[in-house]
Amino acid sequence: MTKPSTHQQRADSLLFRYRHNDTITGVTRKTAKHMGQLLGLTETQTIHLALARLAQETLSRYEVDDGALTISQIRAIRKLELPDRMIMYKNLFA
Repeated sequence: MTKPSTHQQRADSLLFRYRHNDTITGVTRKTAKHMGQLLGLTETQTIHLALARLAQETLSRYEVDDGALTISQIRAIRKLELPDRMIMYKNLFA
């Protein structure tokens, strides 16, 4: 395996600027260092952890569905139903 060139390393890097004050959208370096110390992480690991948690909170964990069920899908579900055990709604919000 070859070592990435300096140019490749720079392409994978990100300049990160800390805020002058802690705000809802950013933190100071002092705050990042303090969080890292409390968690036993480096500053870089702390930033990665924060981004990973934000990704978990905001990004979908499932594929976007492709719309309403087809007639054949509804029939297939009905065949699997136990009598008087399931109620199928065409619209969950109706």
